[in-house]
Amino acid sequence: MNSNSQENNIKYYSNDSGILSLMYHRFNENKYPSTNIRMDIFKEQMSLIKELGYEFYNPKLFIEEFKKPKNNKKILITIDDGFKSFYNEAWPYLKKNKIPFILFVSTEPVGKYGYMNWDEIKEIEKSEIGFIGHHSHTHEYLIDMKESEFIDDIETATKIFKEKLGYVPPIFSYPFGEYSLFMKKYISKNFEIAFGQHSGVIDNNKDEFELPRFPINEKYGELKRFKSLINYSPLEYKSLKPEQKKLYDENNPPTLIVEFFDEQKNIRNINCYSNDGGNWQKSELKFENQILIINFKEPFVPRRGRINCSLNDNGKWRWFGTQFTVKKN
Repeated sequence: MNSNSQENNIKYYSNDSGILSLMYHRFNENKYPSTNIRMDIFKEQMSLIKELGYEFYNPKLFIEEFKKPKNNKKILITIDDGFKSFYNEAWPYLKKNKIPFILFVSTEPVGKYGYMNWDEIKEIEKSEIGFIGHHSHTHEYLIDMKESEFIDDIETATKIFKEKLGYVPPIFSYPFGEYSLFMKKYISKNFEIAFGQHSGVIDNNKDEFELPRFPINEKYGELKRFKSLINYSPLEYKSLKPEQKKLYDENNPPTLIVEFFDEQKNIRNINCYSNDGGNWQKSELKFENQILIINFKEPFVPRRGRINCSLNDNGKWRWFGTQFTVKKN
């Protein structure tokens, strides 16, 4: 199985202003602070985006324009899981203010307590601002499944989308942001774009099947931090290895190798932090020309290993991150 993710990519340094994608889940469900945002804070965040002069990006243009460098940074709003609180709380506000978004739906919970039903999903899908994305059937830890079970889960959802909407959404979101190389290759054969849950800013050189998003919740939605991240710019690179993001004892810790473009003159000012060993720490960096090599001090601990890198590029902060899923043999 060959992945489409690299086959059609002609890599060049574009100085793309990029697309910064934000990920939300629940609204005004305060007993779930790790996935919730208060509506008053959400409204302030949306107002701040407008005040800073950034444009909300219409998802219908996202696939079509992906390879075109953006002269002005765009903001892409994404909502995962289809919780009822999104429909009751955020949807009226987004509709009134004509703010476009992607709603990633897992088909198995639809209509159950706490989730939207198909009539509500269709209402959003028929609007000018709502775009439906594919988010699997069960929303289980798909990376823990056998390969055949993973495929069955995706195909089950695909059949339901065809039945309910008349088509299969072309954009996918990995539940929990977790994916193996097998999963990524399968998704690349069946979708146009796929999102993870690692932080970073999208540019036209990013892999279409592991796109970053900044998760926003009560802990990470504070306005001062939000203003900072909204101003981040892409940190472009030519390639990032390893492509396999599922770690076992034998490949943990991995060696992260990031190849940058010749045009990026101050790349050695980059700083990276990782949670190998279970605690966030500054990574030791090694450079070979325009190639960054990180040999982590300790293995990453279950369940997720993360690396975030930032660069002050003449006063403009650039950012990228990546995530590994850590499994025990």
